[in-house]
Amino acid sequence: MTQQTSINRETAAVLIMDFQQRIINNFAGEPEAVVKNASAVLAGARNAGIPVIYVVHRGGPFKEYAPDVELHQGVLPAEGELVITKSKPGPFSTTALDVTLREMGKDTLIIMGVATSGCVLSSVRWAVDVNYKIVVVSDACSDADPEVHRVLTEKVYPRQGTVMTTQELLKAI
Repeated sequence: MTQQTSINRETAAVLIMDFQQRIINNFAGEPEAVVKNASAVLAGARNAGIPVIYVVHRGGPFKEYAPDVELHQGVLPAEGELVITKSKPGPFSTTALDVTLREMGKDTLIIMGVATSGCVLSSVRWAVDVNYKIVVVSDACSDADPEVHRVLTEKVYPRQGTVMTTQELLKAI
């Protein structure tokens, strides 16, 4: 698959998934780095006028409220940004995300999430199946297993779309 080198601001949306405190603490290989990179992507997207959609997990062990299931302080939504709640690992199966994106006229998803082998993998597979272009921001995703993260971002995701670092994405937008 051809890797994108620029992003169409009119048709792109940022999808930031599961950046909740407990998930970051338990499933991010380098929690501080992934939050810092995601924060930079959010700032760049907002400055470029690209909408940001948050997806939070409220199923399984995250169903009951606890302070650590809230979004990490380093990546909080700006006023007016959409927050969607899901109950399964992937963001499409238990939400209206697909309909929302289509109503917004978006066909390109800039994906960030914890974990690379969980919500990111599920979203990439589903999004590609329903004809979205995907851009995975490799260093704004993380996984408890660094080797799984590496294989997905270096071997699997490039076959589905584009994989960029935070700095590459910021240049592309």
